Amino acid sequence: MTDAPAIYRLPQDTLHMIFSNLPLRQIIICRSVSKFFYQSLTSTSFTHFISTQHPPLSLLALRPPHHHHHHHHDRRHVSSSYPSLYAFDPTSYLWIRFNLTFLPFRSLSPVTSWLGLVYLWGDSPESNKSLVVCNPLTRSFRVLPALGSAWSKHGSVLAGSGNRVLVLSELATLYFAGSNVWLKFSSNLPSKPRSPILVCDSLFALCDVGTPWRSQWKLYTCALPGFQSSFGWSRLEKLEWGDVFDIMKRPRLVRGVGNRLLMVGGLKSSFSLNATCTTIVILRLDLDTLEWDEAGRMPPEMYRFFQESSKFKVFGAGERVCFAAKRVGKLALWDCSLDGEAGGVWQWIDGVPGYGDGLCRGFVFDARLDAVP
Repeated sequence: MTDAPAIYRLPQDTLHMIFSNLPLRQIIICRSVSKFFYQSLTSTSFTHFISTQHPPLSLLALRPPHHHHHHHHDRRHVSSSYPSLYAFDPTSYLWIRFNLTFLPFRSLSPVTSWLGLVYLWGDSPESNKSLVVCNPLTRSFRVLPALGSAWSKHGSVLAGSGNRVLVLSELATLYFAGSNVWLKFSSNLPSKPRSPILVCDSLFALCDVGTPWRSQWKLYTCALPGFQSSFGWSRLEKLEWGDVFDIMKRPRLVRGVGNRLLMVGGLKSSFSLNATCTTIVILRLDLDTLEWDEAGRMPPEMYRFFQESSKFKVFGAGERVCFAAKRVGKLALWDCSLDGEAGGVWQWIDGVPGYGDGLCRGFVFDARLDAVP
C-alpha cells in the first residue's frame, strides 16, 4: 500500500477518531467508498465506539409498493432484482438507499423496525415465507422460524423490546419472544384490528363495532405479560371522551412519544353519514391520564392535495407522522420535534423513489451501528 493515499496508512485508532467526528449519515456513505473503508467502519471496535458518540439516525423508511413491477415507466423506479430500503432523513432533507443484496432471499418486503433492526418478509430458496430481521448498516441478519404465506399477506407485524415480534390477523395473533417457536393465540376481537401499535408492554388497535352501513370505531388494548390462551383484549374508553371517535373519518393509530399514542384521521364537518372532511387532524392520548388533546392539524393549503383522494396512508412514530395519497406525488410530513413550535411543523417531502401512484407506506427506522439481530 505504498502508493495508497496517506489515510490508508493511519493507525486504526486514529482513523476511527477521525470518522467519529462525522454525522452517522456521512459514516454510512463513507463505508461504500472502498473495501478498506468498509472493513474499518464496520469493525466491532468502531461500531462500539461510535454507538457511544452518536445517537441513532431517525429515518422514515418506505415499504415497497404493491405491484411495483408494473411501474416501469416511472424513471425513479428501481428494479426489484436489486432489493433496497429507501429512507428519508428529515434532518438533512435527503433520501438514503440501503442495499439489501446481502440477504439470501427473494421478494424482500420491509414491514417494520425496532431499535435499529428492520423486519422483512422474504422467500427462501425453498420458497418458504420467512420473517427476517437485519441491520442494513452492518449487513447482519437472522431468520425467524418459518411462517405460511397467508401471514405475510394478511398479518400486521409489530416488533418491541426483548426481541418480541407479533403478527396480528383478524382471527389470531402470533407471538415470538426469542425462542425457537411462534406461539399462537386467539385475537378475540369484534373485527379485524386496524393499525395495531405496541406502546411499552401493551398492544392497541382500533376495531369497527358498527354496521355495514356506518362505521363505529373503538379503541382496544391488551397487556402483553401474563396472557394464556388469548390476548385478553378489552375496550379502552371513558365517558369524558364523548364523540372523539365519531368526529374522525378512517382513523389510524400511530405510536407517540413515551406512554402516548396518536390517532390520525379526517376531521368530519358534521356527524352525518356521508359528511365531508375539512382537514386531517392528529389527536394525542396520554395513557397515564387517559386524556386527549389535539397535537396537530394539517394546513388548508396542504389538505387540498388530499381532499380529492379516496384514501390516504399514514405512517410514522414519536414526533413525526407522514401522509401519502394517490396522485399527490410527494409526502406530507408533520414534525413536532422542534421546540417552541406549537402544533408541529408541516412540510412536503419530494423525490419519493419507486412509487407510480404515490400511495406510500412506511415506518420509522432509527438507524444505528450497534443493533444486533
